[in-house]
Amino acid sequence: MAHAAPAPGGMPQRTTTPRPGGRDTGAVRRLPDVFSERTHAVARWALPIVLGVVYGYWAAANTRYGGPITGWNVLFGVVTGVVFFAVFRALESYAVRRRREVHAVLWAAFTGIAVGFLYSLSGRGHGVLESAVLALAVAVPTFVVLFYRYYTHEDAAGHRIR
Repeated sequence: MAHAAPAPGGMPQRTTTPRPGGRDTGAVRRLPDVFSERTHAVARWALPIVLGVVYGYWAAANTRYGGPITGWNVLFGVVTGVVFFAVFRALESYAVRRRREVHAVLWAAFTGIAVGFLYSLSGRGHGVLESAVLALAVAVPTFVVLFYRYYTHEDAAGHRIR
């Protein structure tokens, strides 16, 4: 008879004891962790760094308008990337301790502002109102998706569940 191979992370965690009848009510089954804690720690730093580099490069490319690369253009891209990284990390550590509504609003606002800023840099004819409308058009669906995710991954007391 074949048996399943052991998976990293061990056996699923039980939160309650089974009933005498043998039925397991109220038990929470968790999937095993695929990546180690070290991999998660590296990703927690690598993701904001990579996103900051891409965002800074994108902002610098938008300000060139197809012209030559200059020192000021590179400096603008580096500063933009560093600011993006710093805000991302600050939001990552601050937002997780907030209620799900505020958590979703913070990430949606960050996403909308980031997209609106890039749009405002992309052309000479884009005004503040157009950038704000696009930022709002990105932030609203982002809020809906994130709120749904946080709402379905928390219990009634606001504690995160897997």
